[in-house]
Amino acid sequence: MKNISVLVLRGAVLASMEGPRLVLAEVNQFLRSMEREPAFNVELVGLTKETKFNNGMVSVTCDRLISEVEKTDLIIIPALGGNFAESLEANKEFIPWIREQYGMGAEVASVCLGAFLLAATGLLNGKKCATHWAAAHEFRKMYPEVDLVEEKIMTDESGIYTSGGAFAYLNLLLYMIEKYAGKDIAVMCSKTFVLEFLKPSQSPYIIFNGQKDHEDEPIRKAQEIIEKNLSEKITVDQLASMLALGRRNLERRFKKATSNTVIEYMQRVKIEAAKLSLESSRANINEVMYQVGYSDNKAFRTTFKKITGLSPIQYRNRYNRLN
Repeated sequence: MKNISVLVLRGAVLASMEGPRLVLAEVNQFLRSMEREPAFNVELVGLTKETKFNNGMVSVTCDRLISEVEKTDLIIIPALGGNFAESLEANKEFIPWIREQYGMGAEVASVCLGAFLLAATGLLNGKKCATHWAAAHEFRKMYPEVDLVEEKIMTDESGIYTSGGAFAYLNLLLYMIEKYAGKDIAVMCSKTFVLEFLKPSQSPYIIFNGQKDHEDEPIRKAQEIIEKNLSEKITVDQLASMLALGRRNLERRFKKATSNTVIEYMQRVKIEAAKLSLESSRANINEVMYQVGYSDNKAFRTTFKKITGLSPIQYRNRYNRLN
């Protein structure tokens, strides 16, 4: 039986603690019904016996304190809520304990924004990591030594697991259930909870908002030019000329400010506009393509699929509100 320690973080998202506990408890029920031994011993582990949430309206009682856990098999880090710096400060006592348990052989899994606390341990340095796509820029600023793969639903590397946005943790749980309890139990969970088995990517769900939280005014101007001229084919050289900057200087500053190259930013802005059109209009694929400045059908489809994980037709069929 695997010992699972679900951390009760101060200021965490309650559903990201209770969800894993309930799903793993249900797995034990499945196994009992099949006259098999339970697979998981799940405990809520915290810094104090009782932790309050939602301005004191909800209290969570821990099964054990971290000081009482000598050894565990899997640590689940729930999603942090609110200001990241404040949340990390409030939960910093977990950090050396997580490192110690990992050093003794425990595996560690983060749920959504729990990746921020996991990254604070240093265990993710040089490794791939998934988190909510909306926090990608903030994560990269805080943890540049971590290889953030914002399009991924989950990662698995050296006994460390991370999951993408919000309820993507359910896909991670299915993955862990298959690993620890077997494929048949994971499939049963998938059917019981009506979950798509192991979605490969969160790319279709990403909403691109150009990162403008920086102090480089010429780069902010460059972003505005790109966003206001969707149907135009502006080259990097033309953009540099408009801003009276050298191309190399523009590209270096643009990447630093936005975490995208100029070309990547142009592509993502155009594809985001194409997505909105495919969601809300009856325009055909070629019309949408021309609206966002593409004339090469193959190039448009290739770029669209690279960014969203879906073809334009697949995207429209899934998300168009007029269907």
